[in-house]
Amino acid sequence: MRVGIAGVSGYAGVELLRLLHRHPAVRITALSAGRGAGRALSDLWPGWTGAALPPVGRLDVDHLAEHCDVVFLALPHGVSQTVVPALLERGVDVVDLGADHRLTDPEAYAAAYGAPHTCPELLSLATYGLPEQNRDVLAGARLVACPGCYPTATAIAALPLVEEGLADLVFSDCLSGISGAGRKAGPRNLYAEVQESVTAYGLAGAHRHTPEMEQALGVPVVFSPHLVPMVRGMLATVKVRLRRPVSGEELRDLYRERYARHPAVVVRDEVPATRDVRGTAAAHVFPLVDIRREVATVVSAIDNLGKGAAGQAVHAFNLSRGLPETAGLPLVPLLP
Repeated sequence: MRVGIAGVSGYAGVELLRLLHRHPAVRITALSAGRGAGRALSDLWPGWTGAALPPVGRLDVDHLAEHCDVVFLALPHGVSQTVVPALLERGVDVVDLGADHRLTDPEAYAAAYGAPHTCPELLSLATYGLPEQNRDVLAGARLVACPGCYPTATAIAALPLVEEGLADLVFSDCLSGISGAGRKAGPRNLYAEVQESVTAYGLAGAHRHTPEMEQALGVPVVFSPHLVPMVRGMLATVKVRLRRPVSGEELRDLYRERYARHPAVVVRDEVPATRDVRGTAAAHVFPLVDIRREVATVVSAIDNLGKGAAGQAVHAFNLSRGLPETAGLPLVPLLP
């Protein structure tokens, strides 16, 4: 299958390249980047020196349509919507890692991202690419909207509670590595600013991922993101006040049953760490109950570039094309 990657100069884009380069059903036929167009891939990423891959071009719909059956878009919000309509019209399917097609409500999109969507009719046509929630409806999807990293970690932790009617309000505290901020210079990305420091941001509903979480879960979410001094990884601690008493054993059984047929989710008997999922497309979760307060706490660990971005995109792509679900997916971590 001929596949293109747009946005290969970014962290999510190059992680896509790493996964798709060894995917058994994929042949990479086009690469593009906003910066670095016209240069060899090794100029952008020296570690890829010697790889037999196409040169990096500019974002060109005609070129992508001629050379690709499917295009993965790892682009800043606002950019994907300028090319998706033309790609679909030319018969090219799209897996969008950006935010442009995640929200189904155009008004919610405009409020979250500060500008109206240029193709609001596509929002209702996109399939939200969280395999653990939408596995069956991903089959045959032509436009897959991959979830954000924070919504992924939160949804994986909270879905069983919400689906069982045990939660009507979700609190999510997330810790993210700095690669989630992208490959650009700025105070939040500088070593001297982030090393030996932890900071919270986007509080009290201000973060753009909050409406996406609420759409995925169907309940209100109080979200508190934090930036921590590591490159990649995300740890979500999700808490809910239970609507009825549940024992710790009952809760663990609920999670094991809910995720039994989902190979990218591992239900643990101990708290996971981000190092347990580094470089993988997996999520590790650990549910427990504080019986004194009837509060459930669920800890989920993902790699923000893996399960939170490129790995999940490949997973959703596999399901949309009828391929083996775990084809090309790394599910064991890079250690140490």
